[in-house]
Amino acid sequence: MTSCFHCNEPVLTGEQFTTVINGQPQPMCCPGCQAVSQAIMDAGLSSYYQFRSEPGNRQTALIPEQLSQYSAYDLPEVQQDFVHKQGAIDSTSLSIDGITCAACAWLIEHKLKPIAGVTNVLVNSTTQRALVSWDSQIIQLSEILQIISKIGYQAAPYQVDEQEKQSKADSRKFLLRLGLAGFATMQVMMFALALYTGYFTDLDVEFRDYFRWVSLIFAAPVVLYSAQPFYFSALRSLLSGKLNMDVSVSIAILGAYIASCVATIQANGEVYFESVSMFTFFLLLGRYFEQTARQKASVSSSNLHKLVPLTAHLYRDGEITEIAAKQLVIGDIILVKPGEVIAADAEVVNGLSSVNEAMLTGEQMPIGKQINDTVYAGTINVEQPLQVKVTALGQDQLVAEIIRLQELASNNKPAIALVADRLARYFSATILSIAALTYIVWLFISADDAFWITLSVLVATCPCALALATPTAVTCATAIFTKLGVIPRKAGIFEKLTKIDHVVFDKTGTLTCGQLSIGEVQTFGEYSSEQVLSLAAAIEQGSLHPIALAFKPFYDNKHLVENVDHHIGLGIRASIGQRQVCIGTAQFVTPDANVAASQAIETQWIYLSVDNKLIAKIEMLDELRVDSLATVNSLKAANIKLSIASGDNSGHVEFLASKLGISDVHSGLSPQDKLALVNQLQQQANVAMFGDGINDAPVLAGANLSVAMGSGSAIAKNSADLILLGDHLSRFNDAIDVAKQTQRI
Repeated sequence: MTSCFHCNEPVLTGEQFTTVINGQPQPMCCPGCQAVSQAIMDAGLSSYYQFRSEPGNRQTALIPEQLSQYSAYDLPEVQQDFVHKQGAIDSTSLSIDGITCAACAWLIEHKLKPIAGVTNVLVNSTTQRALVSWDSQIIQLSEILQIISKIGYQAAPYQVDEQEKQSKADSRKFLLRLGLAGFATMQVMMFALALYTGYFTDLDVEFRDYFRWVSLIFAAPVVLYSAQPFYFSALRSLLSGKLNMDVSVSIAILGAYIASCVATIQANGEVYFESVSMFTFFLLLGRYFEQTARQKASVSSSNLHKLVPLTAHLYRDGEITEIAAKQLVIGDIILVKPGEVIAADAEVVNGLSSVNEAMLTGEQMPIGKQINDTVYAGTINVEQPLQVKVTALGQDQLVAEIIRLQELASNNKPAIALVADRLARYFSATILSIAALTYIVWLFISADDAFWITLSVLVATCPCALALATPTAVTCATAIFTKLGVIPRKAGIFEKLTKIDHVVFDKTGTLTCGQLSIGEVQTFGEYSSEQVLSLAAAIEQGSLHPIALAFKPFYDNKHLVENVDHHIGLGIRASIGQRQVCIGTAQFVTPDANVAASQAIETQWIYLSVDNKLIAKIEMLDELRVDSLATVNSLKAANIKLSIASGDNSGHVEFLASKLGISDVHSGLSPQDKLALVNQLQQQANVAMFGDGINDAPVLAGANLSVAMGSGSAIAKNSADLILLGDHLSRFNDAIDVAKQTQRI
């Protein structure tokens, strides 16, 4: 019976529906397949039919009523759940039904990319999802969904539950094939044992033939049903003029089964029903493990959305009402009780508590939160009630950003994956050539054994691992990164991490926590510590410098500050009443050389003077991160060179370096100086750069690999290849280990 050229289903309508493909009229089973194939040809994408390795889906859903339903996805209140807006550009993740192979992904990308208004398309054939960005002023989401439908795929905004439902259905079908193969293999092996004994004892011919016929019957469903995925894959490969590993697998299974059937019917020769069944079972078992690993990786990332609650306690006019989290708007105040999950990204406006952010950072220890601190959707309030003001919703929340970044990373094929794809093709061709040569040679040596020895060559050299290892390893490694709180933002991370042989650290906010606090206050003259801190807080008010933020709790609004003059890298000078007040370095605030010479390098000190008279020096504390030393030692053990490049020009940089055992220290560097240093090091090494501030953005962009701390500035994180969400430096060492394992696999 004729098969539909598009979906491979039987054609029951004769020549009623045809499409001219590459100059040849091809039969179609229904008007849906005809419409789809014609749309593909009209778009000039006929290469799809050359390179696909799976048939398309039967097209029965292309009716105008259903296409018009897509317009609902253009409503702002509906898009809030799944569309991320950045300026004029919108982006979303689409779940696409009908993707069967890499050629499908290629077809969708090449159909959408030329469309006006579509700025980016990335299709992942493994997860059957697409990341699409578009200019909403030029094209609407409903139009994009219709275009995808017209080439034979049903697309909808990614819904976790629907995706998991489809995944489970596929798993059940696969398990049925696997279970049937396993059951039949056990039964066939029972009869095979009886046949094996016939080599050593006399077995009556009628019993031998009976066992063979029963084995043939039990092996039939394995060969005809369980092994179907191998046949379809091999057939599609051959139709596209290529070879894949399933060609040799299919020849081995079908060849051994057919030859055994002939031997059974003729009651002459050997049978290998148990070998066919067992071979199919073990191949399916391997692919089942691979499929399970991918699904776990996919579900672990998508399930982050499920951690965001469906309801929230809205606090308005002194009353608390429970509403759907979808109804929240920016600026709403919500009450989060102890033990509850926070429903949206927000800022604390009332209360003091700690929040478990393990779902974002992997760190189980709760983090203290006070007024003006940021909390994130999906994290858990631990101790006291909090009132928080909503600052982000839907696709603008941090949890959505993490999923987008992970999907972006998994959609980018590493270079090694492309190499493996090429090798697999040549490998299959080589194996088939060797098998053919084996058959010819054995025809002359022992013609009776030639066929079976050729089959054994095909079975023993099955190169499935070559094709399965790379996509599985990358998918699983990306999932492990997410659990660690390491978010890859750009392509090629796994290759870059393994090549790093020099790491450059920024100091403040990277090796140290970056949150300065007030330590010892030494006063000179008539001023008390409280008066000194009040003056310092007044003059620092309005600055966003980390030093200024440390004085914020001491601000009391009783000083009138005028003529504020900032001196970058030195300090601040201002007028308070009739007095001139200076705060900053010793050299800046006082001409006294003895004071300047007495600066200790173990800690940072800043100085305060009134009318050029020194009145106090204040200790600024910035503790080392708890895992800084362990991270440095681990990198040294891996023979990775280390440097510090800091904008701080005090002796504190040298002190920290000596404490950590880092000998190559560069202090007082401008952003341009840091970039020049990295460029110089790159002449001899692959350099990774750590940073967290706006001033680190240029050097992060210039390094071979850039790492930003999760608490760093938005610009720094936009420039980075990796983001460490939990602010734990040791996660970088873990990331290197995972990357090395991925590379080996």
